[in-house]
Amino acid sequence: MSTLLIYGATGYTGRMAAQHAKALGLDFEIAGRDRPSLAAFAEVLGVPFRVFATDLQASASLSGISVLLNFAGPFAQTADALMCACIKAGVDYLDITAEINMYRLAERLGAQAAESGVMLLPGVGWDVVPTDSLAVHVAQRVDHPVALQIALQVPGSMSRGSAKSVSEIIGAGVLARVQGELIATPDAAPRHFDFGEGPVLCVPLSFGDLVTAWHSTGIPNIAMFVHIAGDAFPQGDLSQLPDGPTAQERDTHRARAVVEVTGAQGTVARSVIETVNGYSYTPLAAIEAARRVLAGERQLGFATPARVFGGGFAQSIAGTTVTDL
Repeated sequence: MSTLLIYGATGYTGRMAAQHAKALGLDFEIAGRDRPSLAAFAEVLGVPFRVFATDLQASASLSGISVLLNFAGPFAQTADALMCACIKAGVDYLDITAEINMYRLAERLGAQAAESGVMLLPGVGWDVVPTDSLAVHVAQRVDHPVALQIALQVPGSMSRGSAKSVSEIIGAGVLARVQGELIATPDAAPRHFDFGEGPVLCVPLSFGDLVTAWHSTGIPNIAMFVHIAGDAFPQGDLSQLPDGPTAQERDTHRARAVVEVTGAQGTVARSVIETVNGYSYTPLAAIEAARRVLAGERQLGFATPARVFGGGFAQSIAGTTVTDL
């Protein structure tokens, strides 16, 4: 039997994912670094657990595992060691990171992973599943697409883990893909996007789509933006933040993204994707991705959700709609 290992299972999103995996009847185990928390949660779920750190010895803890799904962020502190451990152990690696440098890392490790018969598939949560699928969809609406712009809407409050990951994203600087190459664009200007309730100002920021959309669509020029509403990007002592939004808060704030593609002749196509709140969407999409990989849907080396599961993957998650503008 193929077995899934959920790493970081006692965190805010990892816990929801493990509960969903249990509800689906998947064969899985949970793992992390905190033995007491893991033991208590494993007893509730009725599944085995493993305790190990994200270090050079992590591969020794992956015996009998087919797929590792990493929820332990910031991913700059966990993804490198776990990717390398998976390559060494012959285990497919998935995570939910929004940190662009982790996609660049997976891209660099792609050839080594392929040689070992391993897939590296970061970003199976709200970032980047909806935007990856939408980019493929909109690109198909334009002849000879040459430019792609993606805007995310970040409503409501942010989890403690996501806030720490945002620090990694901001630290990467403002990047864009220009003629196929990632370059620094510190002077990139904000612009307006309409998520369905009128144009709002969005600022440039570097998310994983600058890597995934390039592989999924082949469009050589890509820029990313984000609309920040309310207290979405908290400041101060992040350790004092709550684990994450409550179920009621998640139900209050749905998530949206806009993709705009320009063709060689100047034709422009736009579409909006709307989903349940990103924190509700992520465990559903991540476990569905893991389920499909366990069933044999995989691509060796560095991979993107749209290339592995098809452009309609985002809409396989209940409550997801796409509107062409």
